[in-house]
Amino acid sequence: MTTCNLPAAVPILLDGQPVSKITAFLFPKGGNENPKTLLANVDKSFVGSYVLGMGFTFDDSSAEATPIAEMERLIAENPKNQERIFPYIGGSEVNSSPTHAHHRYVIDFFDRSEEEAWEWPDLMQIAKEKVKPFRDIQKRKAIRERWWQYAEKRPGMIRVIATCDRVLAIPEVTSQVAFAFMSTGCVFGHTLKIVALESFSACASLHSRPHEIWARFFGSSMKDDLRYTSSDCFETFPFPPNWQTSPALETIGSTYYEYRAALMIRNNQGLTDTYNRFHDPAETDPDLHHLRDLHSQMDSAVLDAYGWPDISTTCGFALDYLDIEPDN
Repeated sequence: MTTCNLPAAVPILLDGQPVSKITAFLFPKGGNENPKTLLANVDKSFVGSYVLGMGFTFDDSSAEATPIAEMERLIAENPKNQERIFPYIGGSEVNSSPTHAHHRYVIDFFDRSEEEAWEWPDLMQIAKEKVKPFRDIQKRKAIRERWWQYAEKRPGMIRVIATCDRVLAIPEVTSQVAFAFMSTGCVFGHTLKIVALESFSACASLHSRPHEIWARFFGSSMKDDLRYTSSDCFETFPFPPNWQTSPALETIGSTYYEYRAALMIRNNQGLTDTYNRFHDPAETDPDLHHLRDLHSQMDSAVLDAYGWPDISTTCGFALDYLDIEPDN
C-alpha cells in the first residue's frame, strides 16, 4: 500500500474546519474499522425463508398461486392438510396492512423427505404441478432435486423463534426503520428480517433514533431506501446497558407501540403511510403530532439508558434541497 504524506503546511479540512485527521467514516476522530459483531446479538436476527416457488402459496391475488377457496376445500375434505399450511408474511403485510394481517398461505414441508411429504398427497400434488416445473430449470442441483422443500429453510431461525410467542419484523428494503411484532407459527418470507426479541424494551431500543442513525450509517441502500442487513445494522448494534430489565424502556416501548397500532387501525393506514405522514412537515393531525411526541419521549428514555440524559431529542424539519451556508 502506498501512502501520500502531505507537507506539514497543508491543512486537513473537514466541512471547512481544520482537523488532525479524517477517518474512513469522514469523522475527525475514531478508527477506520467497521464495528465488530457483538456476542450478545448473535443468533437473534435472521433472514426469512426463501420459498422459491409461488406455486407453494394459496393467494387470490396471484395467478401462480392456488385460490384460497381450494385450500379451504382441501382442509374440509382432509383436516390433516392443515398441518402443513401456514400463514405467509412478507414485506407488504408488515408495511401496508394496518394490522399486519396476512392474506396469503403457504405449504411448508420443511426438511421432510419426499416419502414423508407424500403423507399429504393433496399438497404434494399441488407442489408437483406448480413448483416442480419451475425448480427443474434452476441451476442449483439441490434446488432441483428437493423441489418440495424451500430453497432456504432457515433451520436456525425456526429453532430460535420456536421458543418465542412473537418476534419483531422489518422489511430488508424499507424507507422507514419501523418494526412490527408478528406472531410466530407462520412462514416469514425472505424479504423480511426477523429479530427474535419479544419485549417492548427491545422495541423501544430498535425504534429509537440512536438505532436508526446506526442502521442508516452502517447499512447499505437500494435507491433511496435503507437495506436493513442483520450483519451491519443489528449484530453490531450496542443496546443500552441493562435494557432487558429497564422499566422505563418497557413502559415507553409499550405506550409508543400500542398508540401507533391503534392509530394505524383508526386511519386504516399501514406503517409506510403512517410514517410518510409522520415525516411530513405539512402534517397537522393532532394524533400524528402525539406520535411524534411519544417518539421523542422514547428517544429520551433510550438516551437516558445509555447515560446520556443531556442530549436533546427535540426534532424539527429541514428542507434537504436547500443549499444552506455552514454558518446557518
